[in-house]
Amino acid sequence: MPLGVIYLGLLLAGVACFLLHYVALSQVARRLRQQHPDQWKIIAQDERGLAVRAPLRWIRLQNALRSPVLPALEDAVLNHWRTVWRIFPLLAWACLIAAFILRWNVR
Repeated sequence: MPLGVIYLGLLLAGVACFLLHYVALSQVARRLRQQHPDQWKIIAQDERGLAVRAPLRWIRLQNALRSPVLPALEDAVLNHWRTVWRIFPLLAWACLIAAFILRWNVR
């Protein structure tokens, strides 16, 4: 198999893993909105009950994903997407670094 095909495959796998990381984030948000609205309010509203802007909501969701609160909800689907959210960036970086190493060694 030509090294160019392996290189492109690793690059595409890395990009796909990063995309799945963001899909997992949106799936966690959707699941929280639909199945756990009280917990979603903590992320989507400030202390006064007003809706927060999208960047702050994104930061709050990231913090919730890093905390032990979501596993405590004992929602299997939510835990699955949280695991995908945590693992896929590592896989993406591994694929991209492997592609760059392959490219460097071929020069």
